[in-house]
Amino acid sequence: MSIKRIAVLTSGGDAPGMNAAIRAVTRKALYHNLEVIGIHRGYQGLITEDFSPMNVSSVAAIINKGGTALKTARCEQFKNQEGFSKAVQFVRKCNIDAIAVIGGDGSMTGAQKLSEAGIPTVVIPATIDNDMPGTEYALGFDTALNTILEAVNKIRDTSLSHDRVAIIEVMGRHAGQLALYAGISCGAEHILIPEIPVEIDNVCRGLVRSKERGKMFSIIMVAEGAGRGYEIAAQIAERIPLSSNVTILGHIQRGGNPTAKDNIIASCMGAAAVDSIVAGHYNCLISQQQGNIITLPYEEAFKMKREIDKNIYLMAGILAQ
Repeated sequence: MSIKRIAVLTSGGDAPGMNAAIRAVTRKALYHNLEVIGIHRGYQGLITEDFSPMNVSSVAAIINKGGTALKTARCEQFKNQEGFSKAVQFVRKCNIDAIAVIGGDGSMTGAQKLSEAGIPTVVIPATIDNDMPGTEYALGFDTALNTILEAVNKIRDTSLSHDRVAIIEVMGRHAGQLALYAGISCGAEHILIPEIPVEIDNVCRGLVRSKERGKMFSIIMVAEGAGRGYEIAAQIAERIPLSSNVTILGHIQRGGNPTAKDNIIASCMGAAAVDSIVAGHYNCLISQQQGNIITLPYEEAFKMKREIDKNIYLMAGILAQ
């Protein structure tokens, strides 16, 4: 198949590094003398025919910005047959030979569906939760971690001043990667994640032990899927006489300028996605495995679930004693 025109889109939740990936896909494609169009608002843009031609200037000065210059959306219409048919018709009408999709596992599901309809796709993993199957790293994770660390360093100051427990609620409805590594990086005494249930009584006993040995403040890092911050604070207050401050970081974790790590990996993955398309390797995830960037067929990627490293979780508990 001769590739002449490709499209690039971002889908699902935004993640720092997406712009660097858009830039890399666009400029590497132009290097290969391919036409590039940018689809606006993810799969929704395929249905509404919302797009624009891309050139070198289109991606100038976006690498340092968070979010996505192409906008993003979650599109329920794409999941039904009528909406999906409209998307396929648009792709064929515009003579799009392949699509580079930047997003998480839901975006990869959509890309696989397009590939089954005969439209070549390649996925670049991007989600701050870093729970994407088939890859060790997804764009946005490092930036989100550093955003949380910066916030916790400021919260620690006021918690120390008032001898309080700081409860930090971070994103992660089904995955605790963000909470775990944020907790390690800031020295949290307790890390609560959905994959490993923890009894609140055990948390309280740990807080009491810390208080008895003279520690004047503690940090509890909690993924939203393991419990809500204010509920945990109430449960602690029912059991022990310690006051808590609750901070829900919310969407601040998604924003901000990408770190060097996210921009470097995004640039490498974006370029690799185009190289894969040019080489005729479609319908695959651009995956990082043991530090190397490889391509992985969707079927294999979905089988490789991203799971919590229990040894790291246990280590975090030991270091927090």
